[in-house]
Amino acid sequence: MNLDERLQNVAIIGAAGKMGSGIGVLIAQEMAKLKLQPENKDNIYRLHLIDISEKALDGLRGYMRAQLTKRAEKTTVLLRKLYTDRKNLIENADIIGAFVDDSSSVLNYTTDLGAAKDAHLIFEAIIENEKIKIRIYKRLNRMCSDDTFFLTNTSSVPISFLDEQSGLGGRLIGYHFYNPPVVQRLVEVITAKTTTDKLKNVSTELGKRLSKKLVPANDITGFIGNGHFVRDGLYALHQVDSLKKNHRYPGALYIMNRVTQDFLVRPMGIFQLIDYVGIDVFQCILKVMRTHLGDTSLRSKIIDKMVKLEVLGGQHADGSQRDGFLKYERNRPVGVYDIRKKEYLMINDAWKRRVDAKIGPLAEGCAPWKTLLVNPKKEEALAKYFDNLKQIDTLGGTLAVDFLKKTKEIGEKLVSDGVAHSADDVNAVLTNGFYWLYGPINDYI
Repeated sequence: MNLDERLQNVAIIGAAGKMGSGIGVLIAQEMAKLKLQPENKDNIYRLHLIDISEKALDGLRGYMRAQLTKRAEKTTVLLRKLYTDRKNLIENADIIGAFVDDSSSVLNYTTDLGAAKDAHLIFEAIIENEKIKIRIYKRLNRMCSDDTFFLTNTSSVPISFLDEQSGLGGRLIGYHFYNPPVVQRLVEVITAKTTTDKLKNVSTELGKRLSKKLVPANDITGFIGNGHFVRDGLYALHQVDSLKKNHRYPGALYIMNRVTQDFLVRPMGIFQLIDYVGIDVFQCILKVMRTHLGDTSLRSKIIDKMVKLEVLGGQHADGSQRDGFLKYERNRPVGVYDIRKKEYLMINDAWKRRVDAKIGPLAEGCAPWKTLLVNPKKEEALAKYFDNLKQIDTLGGTLAVDFLKKTKEIGEKLVSDGVAHSADDVNAVLTNGFYWLYGPINDYI
């Protein structure tokens, strides 16, 4: 069975979540394109969007239509070719509307896992809990064909472990989309030793269809993306613990967040990133990695306490940022959580000036991430800036240089431990998946 045939009947488990919904948009679009081909006019196409909550599925309906409309608006040239036989579709708006209708017509919203029984491809994008994943895979294995392929969006659980525990016989592959899937180009592809060649080929072809950049990772818990991210986060938390003696906890957290954003020229600070992912998700990934690696250092008392206090970060249903380490207004940080007082210290101008004075000025040549992103000579600009950074004797400069060294060390260890095939693959994940301007394995430091 080739990919075109498999795309006639597809299921997404966890479809109302932020990852499952994005995957749903991508697959619905591909199915609609196939449906419009003259040779497929008699085929029936179904994309089963499965989730446990009817309320979440109601929200998903609006999201799918809005996102399919946005995607269609960007591909009107292609859509005109698909609808050449529809002479009544004249304006772009007519064509866009028709494509959204055709894409929506393949969708089946349901809370019934049994809807997946005839699916040829099943995407799983549920909570990062291996026991729940295995329980669902066992149910799917009992009801689905022996030819069904499974693609898990897990960002940390070893594929061989899931495959073996679920009895899938090599029909499972790690297909880790990055958030949001409709925008992010990167997909980390993780194969187990048992993963069949047919599934590998299908996953490669699917990546091409979706215009994704596929980066391979070996089947070691955490893989490349989270293997780097959580260790980056743990190092930042360690630095906060050291800095709080002189700057108190909110000041220490603000310092590390600002250093990792402004001084390291990243799109957001490390604590904004943890909030974006979700503090509870970060804790869950740590637990999975700690369990499968037997590494007790993969734990944070601060993370555990934040989860216990139910200060979790993550996103609201409309995509806006929930409060976590930082408090947000219109997705911009306006406060820092004081874990001792269990309340937010609001960032006013006077407080910010005092802490920024302790951090010290940026090195000469520093430019905001957005500015360098479109700079055709960004590598040259970064090299000059980091040379200057090494020369400044300030708290911010010292912390930034130390962080650069640590982040490079983490990246190199992912290669030496066999998680990544090469330094290029590590850098590809961080630049494509996390929007860094430069990979962690570099010659700047």
